[in-house]
Amino acid sequence: MIVTLDQKITRRSTLKAATAAGFGLAAAGTMLGSRTSPVLAQDSEEPEVIVGDVQEFQLTNEDMWAGHFGSVTLTMHPGFFDGGDAWYIRTDSSDADFAEANGLVYVPLLRNALSVEGSYGEIYLFDGGTDDQRAVVSTIPGNDDFTPAYRVNNVTFTGDAELLSSVADIMAASDAGSIEIEQTENVVNYPIVLWPDGGLPVDPDLENPLGPGILISEPDTEAGTVEFKLHECYPGSRYIATDTSAVPMAPMMGVVASAPTQGLIEAGATAPIYVFGNGLAGPAAMGFQPSVFNSKAGDVIWSPFWEHFTVVWNDDAEPALITSEAEVLEREAAGELTIYPGTPDTEGQSFVVNCPAPILATNDFDPEAFAAG
Repeated sequence: MIVTLDQKITRRSTLKAATAAGFGLAAAGTMLGSRTSPVLAQDSEEPEVIVGDVQEFQLTNEDMWAGHFGSVTLTMHPGFFDGGDAWYIRTDSSDADFAEANGLVYVPLLRNALSVEGSYGEIYLFDGGTDDQRAVVSTIPGNDDFTPAYRVNNVTFTGDAELLSSVADIMAASDAGSIEIEQTENVVNYPIVLWPDGGLPVDPDLENPLGPGILISEPDTEAGTVEFKLHECYPGSRYIATDTSAVPMAPMMGVVASAPTQGLIEAGATAPIYVFGNGLAGPAAMGFQPSVFNSKAGDVIWSPFWEHFTVVWNDDAEPALITSEAEVLEREAAGELTIYPGTPDTEGQSFVVNCPAPILATNDFDPEAFAAG
């Protein structure tokens, strides 16, 4: 079933429900500020849309393609990079008020990116300006410094407005005194979809979870929409993938490289994802059961920037369905499985994959039904 905009549950109603239920507390020694993120309830089997730019989605493929994944259509927003077009999606923000106002997931951990120079870029948002003024980003895929984690800078014109389409234009206008720039501590996750001479890859076969592409179809700039593959992970989140700090792996994953996001691990802006390298056959990236995250999207300890760990069942263990981080760690302590930072081939080096989660939905993976085809 395809769910359209008119049918979706809005983030505003979700936040109100979460407020009534109470809020989680920040933990783990990171400086998150005085606000906390709502713990989004999953008592209902109805999916919850938590990113306001979702236009429609389907949790399964509805027999439209061979791969075991759904799809989600998101609004694209036009921006500028160095005078050219840069279309992006909006998913997450470290500022609670900004997240609420723009229909984004509130992720307080993202603010920690500011502690590691180079792990984030800059985005300039304009109050006023010419009719064709757009946001300006400091970097795009293909650049060595590309990261979709951008610090927000608010730009206000103090005199006659002129079109500013690059960071150089903005700095020149600032030096001339024609604009004021307010540098905030708000870090947003705005993955770039299209940029001058490039774009996220479309999968022509729609058989594999990630490679050769993460898009279902070509982005529509006239309608301002883009359709991503939508994946399932525990507990209760449906996610997309856009980029990774593991530069050599990016092409085979069907995503773009974002080497600087590796610094988000040091910053404390990531959270762990456990991807299974063997065991029960399933729809995840390595061909086994859905991956396990430490919490649902929107929880205070959640981040869309996943620090990747590979879980491998040991030879004498009986693989079983695992649905929580606690059980992953319990099984490791019992000697049933081994957890590798990154993958077994990365020699103890973990990496980051950017996987925003626009939808919450009850997990419905059935190992026996999947194995039966």
